[in-house]
Amino acid sequence: MSDARDQILQRLGRTSSRSPKPIPAPSACEQPSQASLIEQFSAMMEAVHGEVRVVDKDDWPNAFNSVVKEHQVKSLLIGPATWPGNRIQKSPPPNVDLLTYESAVENWKADLFHETDAAVTSAVGGVAETGSVALWPSIEEPRLMSLVPPLHIVLLDADQIFATFSELIDQQQWASNMPTNALLISGPSKSADIEQVLAYGVHGPKSLVIMILQ
Repeated sequence: MSDARDQILQRLGRTSSRSPKPIPAPSACEQPSQASLIEQFSAMMEAVHGEVRVVDKDDWPNAFNSVVKEHQVKSLLIGPATWPGNRIQKSPPPNVDLLTYESAVENWKADLFHETDAAVTSAVGGVAETGSVALWPSIEEPRLMSLVPPLHIVLLDADQIFATFSELIDQQQWASNMPTNALLISGPSKSADIEQVLAYGVHGPKSLVIMILQ
C-alpha cells in the first residue's frame, strides 16, 4: 500500500512542478447587430403583451396613422413641443381629435381620465434583454401621458436599442445627465392578485405599442 501511495505522490509532485499552460485570452465579444437587438427586444416585449412595429423612420407618420386607425382612436394626447407631437400636428391622423398637454392636470383632469383614448411619447432608449423602453418624462411629456390613457404609443429609434440596461446607461452617459424622473416600461400595465394570477391593463394603459424607427 505504501509503494502505491509513494508512486501517486511522486506523480503529483512532478505534475505540480510543471509550469501551467497559459490560458488563451478570450476573443473580443462581437457586438450584436441591430437586427438581432430588434428581434430580441420584440420577442421580450411581445411576451408580456406589448405590440411592436418596425417602421421606416422617414415614413413613420403613415405607419403611426395606421396604428391609430387599427386601435380606433378618436382622441390622441400629444406633447406639441416634442418632436413626435410637432410632426403629428403637421399631419394629424384623420378623424382624430388632438389633445395637448399645455396646462396643469387639475384644469382638465376629467378629459384626461375619461375622454382620452391614447397618448404618444418618445423613448430615449430600449433594452433588448428585458424588452423594456426607457422614458424620461419632462414638462413637454409629463408622466401622466404614459400612465393614464388606455393606449400608449411609444416611438423608439432603432439605433438606441442596447443589449442590456447597463449598456444603455453607459452609452448614453446617464451618470452625467440623469433626469429627476426616469422610467422603464415593459409591456402594458399589469397586476397580480393574492393567488398570483396576472392581469393586464388594471392600473394604467391596457395596450402598449412600440414603434421602432429603423
